[in-house]
Amino acid sequence: MDSVNDLTLQCPIPIQQYPQVMLAHGGGGKLMHQLIERMIGPAFHNSLLDVRHDGAVFDMPHNRLAFTTDSYVVNPLFFPGGDIGSLAVNGTVNDLAMCGARPLYLSAGFILEEGLPMETLWRIVQSMRRAADESGVLLVTGDTKVVDKGKGDGIFINTAGVGAVEHSLSIAPASVLPGDAILLSGDLGRHGITIMATRENLSFESEIESDCAPLAAMALGLINAGIDVHCLRDLTRGGLASALVEISEAANYLINIFENSIPVREDVRGACEILGFDPLYLANEGRFIAFVPEAQADDALALLTAHLNGTGACRIGTVTDDRQPLVTLKSRIGATRIVDMFSGEQLPRIC
Repeated sequence: MDSVNDLTLQCPIPIQQYPQVMLAHGGGGKLMHQLIERMIGPAFHNSLLDVRHDGAVFDMPHNRLAFTTDSYVVNPLFFPGGDIGSLAVNGTVNDLAMCGARPLYLSAGFILEEGLPMETLWRIVQSMRRAADESGVLLVTGDTKVVDKGKGDGIFINTAGVGAVEHSLSIAPASVLPGDAILLSGDLGRHGITIMATRENLSFESEIESDCAPLAAMALGLINAGIDVHCLRDLTRGGLASALVEISEAANYLINIFENSIPVREDVRGACEILGFDPLYLANEGRFIAFVPEAQADDALALLTAHLNGTGACRIGTVTDDRQPLVTLKSRIGATRIVDMFSGEQLPRIC
């Protein structure tokens, strides 16, 4: 095959239908989901990638390790409750925690735009150090590159992390079972609204701060207490809705959630109504969901609420025994609707 048309015919996604969408919406939503499922996943098929989780868990001679990586391009660089530095540490630490791993080491790669003020870089580095100290993780290697002015938007950061899996649980979407309770660690939407408000110079009656925070202590607290955790997932791009859809598709069970049980602060809800956002799809950087057996749901919830970042933890739904990849939401007025993957992104450059 050496012609453009022949290559196009081999593409599992008909690119004629999306002439420029991938560039405009790369990183989230239904299109990216299709890209991963139909093109990238099959192209790099292997037993670790096929788990469809936030990181790879693999066996070592005397232990198991989790390994993950992510890149951060958030705009603006600084926002109430955090900045690109704390985001880069917490985001990768949280991905390790969602694998049930104790975070150990990070790498950091910095792409710096020519002309970036040294003070800005210093603030970011210090923020990363504080976040690493709070998470108990060590940054042990890194790299720095400088690109021409106008090519890097200040700074981009990539972090990769390694963590130790010190238990025998298989924490992944495939481990979800009928009857599992779905627990949410706190209120939704603050990170997404914070970024939007800062970016557009919007002001509300009360300042909304990002929920950016490390989650390892809460996740490991469940495991160390003997909770039979089946799946964990942090609610970043695509928010709660996208995370639930992905897990439902991987587990092949219908999931029911209840709108009345999902906590959204009134100021965030009001901002969503003004801006036309749905809080179910807003990005969070300090929230996760846990799938645990019904018999252990109360104990797990008590463990979550004992943490500062989990004071608003609650139960939001249940996994049914219906063998279909679907998420349904019972609204406040009693109606039931299907929760689908969001087409595109409500807000790009969110992390």
